[in-house]
Amino acid sequence: MTPEVSYVIDTFFAIFSFVLIIFMVPGFAMLEAGLVRTKNVTAVLMMNTAIYAIASMSFLLVGYSIAFGDFGSDHMSKWAAFLFQMAFVGKVINIMSGGVSERARIFPLALFAIIMSALIYPTVVNWSWGSDMLKDTFLDLNMYDLAGSTVIHSTGGWALLAAILIIGARKGRYTPTGGIRVIPASNVPLVTLGAFLLWIGWFGFNGGSVGSISSKESADAVALTIMNTNTAGLAGAITVGIMMYIRYKKLDITMILNGALGGLVSITAGPDLYNIYQPILIGAIGGMLVVFAVPFFDKLRLDDPVGALSVHLVNGIWGTLAVGIFASNPAEGITLLGQIKGIVVIGVFAFVSSYIVLFAINKIIPLKLTTDEQMEGLDVNECGLEAYPEFKRAF
Repeated sequence: MTPEVSYVIDTFFAIFSFVLIIFMVPGFAMLEAGLVRTKNVTAVLMMNTAIYAIASMSFLLVGYSIAFGDFGSDHMSKWAAFLFQMAFVGKVINIMSGGVSERARIFPLALFAIIMSALIYPTVVNWSWGSDMLKDTFLDLNMYDLAGSTVIHSTGGWALLAAILIIGARKGRYTPTGGIRVIPASNVPLVTLGAFLLWIGWFGFNGGSVGSISSKESADAVALTIMNTNTAGLAGAITVGIMMYIRYKKLDITMILNGALGGLVSITAGPDLYNIYQPILIGAIGGMLVVFAVPFFDKLRLDDPVGALSVHLVNGIWGTLAVGIFASNPAEGITLLGQIKGIVVIGVFAFVSSYIVLFAINKIIPLKLTTDEQMEGLDVNECGLEAYPEFKRAF
């Protein structure tokens, strides 16, 4: 195959992967719109739309240069390489914004999106996938993270944890006596649609991260990566379904879907490194972690309407550790100690920087709506447009 043909094939592959990843934009939007109450749906859709527009533009103008230096690629169009990387940036912020749904204002979250996509996330990428400003220092990372279990999912999860600590819980979520008020999903079909859009997008997310498909070896690597990604999602869903039925004699579709997403997050660090059976165990553990983490965070009174801490933070950590456990290869620089170091360094930076930025924004523009505004809903107060105007709003 001539270099020109390889160049065209890899360029097309990157653009196709970019399109698949962008399917995750409506995926997050539908998942979150289905999990929040009807009075907050328009605000969730608005926030997801704003994140895609603002984060992408900020990454184009500032973030990409911090992460990778100059635009450039040897084996595909540099514009295709940029588009593929740009597709990732909004996902970090989607994780955070979904977890503070129903009580956070849109405008200050949009300000945070600019800073996250222009500065915080690109710095994390620089250390791990990019030009590596930490090279030859004691903080130099030897973490293997193909598509971002830590770089994307845990980074977004740490930012969410910082946001929840600053903003607090929704009105009425926790009782003064320590009880937990269950707020059910408003539209389960939307939750299901959103989860499957995310699942489809993951094939571009992980498969595209292999970087090339123009040779037999790279084509096999892409196919294995996508197959292992899918397997982990299947294992997460099945495991959670079994656990729900054993424990409650009920099949909670929202938990099962979050179990699938937990499996997908957990495989994201190394789907190209495993055989076809290891992802079953990795994804199953990912699903189990979601089941245990959701009530754990509630006991800590960390209000997360979409389960993002459990799915993305916890399983981002687990997925990165799994590479060191199942695919350790010192000759290639992959060790459990290196994976732990990457988790800690990125975790500390992502949490501390996000907390400082959100704290400063909150001092200027309060992040949290007042009690009355929460009762009325974000759709009326933030958007002036209700998603379901014919429905009586539930207070």
